[in-house]
This record gives sequence, structure tokens and C-alpha cells, in this order.
Amino acid sequence: MQDAFAYCADLVRAADRDRFIASLFAPAQRRGALHALYAFNSEVARVRDVAHAALPGEIRLQWWREVINGERVDEASANPVAAALLATVEHHHLAAARLIELIEARRFDLYDDPMGGVGDLESYAKRTSSTLMALAAQALTDSDVGAIAEPAGIAYAIAGLLRTFSVHAGRGQLYLPTELLRRHQVRLPDLFAGRSSAGLETALAELRSLARLHLATADDRIASLPPAAIPALLPVALVRPSLDRLERSTPFAPAQIPVWRRQWLIWRAARHPARITG
Repeated sequence: MQDAFAYCADLVRAADRDRFIASLFAPAQRRGALHALYAFNSEVARVRDVAHAALPGEIRLQWWREVINGERVDEASANPVAAALLATVEHHHLAAARLIELIEARRFDLYDDPMGGVGDLESYAKRTSSTLMALAAQALTDSDVGAIAEPAGIAYAIAGLLRTFSVHAGRGQLYLPTELLRRHQVRLPDLFAGRSSAGLETALAELRSLARLHLATADDRIASLPPAAIPALLPVALVRPSLDRLERSTPFAPAQIPVWRRQWLIWRAARHPARITG
């Protein structure tokens, strides 16, 4: 089993550097649980890229559902991420239903259907990013921190989707709510062709404001965060700087935070937790 957790650590180090750096601030005996959760998240988040089509992607997500439901015991034991995840769920009494909810939300990634409204985007972010944060915090503290994980996770997810907007648009995938695009008269052919417009910039600015609103809600609740849960929320320290850079860049050439600075921001937040959301 130790090999399974080591495999997860290596996967997260390569696929989700920010969460890996944040996990290093957790006690050594709890890091394995974080790596198992983050490795699982990486696996389901990249299903579209690996499967290349919706049907194979659905099959992969269904496999994970069945693993979590205990229907593929032999296959799960042979898969290091699945084995480490199931061990983590059992040891920390994590709710399997929440993992299933995360998988269900990821079905949206397999298709090119547009995100309908702002509420749909918030729901997607809550079921993916917020759920992962809450489970990670529970693995660290054995307590529920959903009140802060929900807005923090939504802010983190929206900032991430805005950073990768040009990538998604380039392959015909749309996380921007269509209600925003209609309101600001953004034409989809222009968007998918990489042509910006005043309407698109206004729509993206509205989403940045939405992310800041959720970040402010999380900031109001940060004082209630158990100290042991801090590593689970450290990646949120990247949200405000990311939004600031996005405001100064164009939609199809978003300014990114250098790797060294991302690591420094996480380290600074670990030393001063108020900086996670502030």
C-alpha cells in the first residue's frame, strides 16, 4: 500500500503542482491521504484528454463510480490511485457519495455543451473544487469545514477556468455561462476563432467579480478554519493574484503566475493563514 501512496504523490507532483506544494505543509502522516484525493481528482479531471471522445470518457468515469461503490475490488487493488483512495476513504470515514458527486460533475467535461447560467457554473465549481477541498480538510482534521470550503472552492475553480479559457475555447469547450454571452452579445463563432470583443471582455470581467465575491465570503469565514485544515485551502492563496493578472491581460493571452511565485504565495499563506483569502 505504501507504493500506492508513493505513486499518488508522484502523480500529483507532476499533474497538480500547486496542490502538491500545499500538501507539504500537512503533517507527514496525513500527506498520503491528500495525495490519494488529489491523484483521484487529477485522474477524473483529465478523462477528456485521455479518452479523446465522450463514450470512452463515460466508461472511465463509470469505472471510478463502481470502484468507489465497491464493485471492482480486484481491479481497484491493482490500480495504485484507486487502492490509495479507497484506503483513505475508509481510514478517514469520507463520504463515498461526495466522491460520486464529483465524478458526476465531471461528465460535463466530456461534451461541448455550453454552461447554461451562472448558477450552473457555481454548482459545477462547488461539486468539483469545493468538494475536493472539504474532503481534504476532513482527511486532515476529521471535521467538516464545508462553510468555508464551498465559497473558497468556487472562487478557486472560476479563477482556474478563466486562466484556461483560451485552451477550452480552442477546442470548442465553453465554461462561460451562455446567459452572460447573450447578455453581452458575444458571438460563439468569434469566441471559438479566438477573436476577442468588448462584450467578451465584459463577460470575463463579470466572472472575475463573481470569483472575488466568493473569495470575500471565504475571507469572512477564514477565522473559523481549524489550523490543521490549513493545507487543504492553501491553493486558494493563488486566486486573488491570478484574478489581478487576468484583469491586466487579454482573453486569449492570459497572464500566468510564474511557478516560483506560485510556490512563494503558498508558502506565505502557510505562514500567515489570513493571506489564503485576503
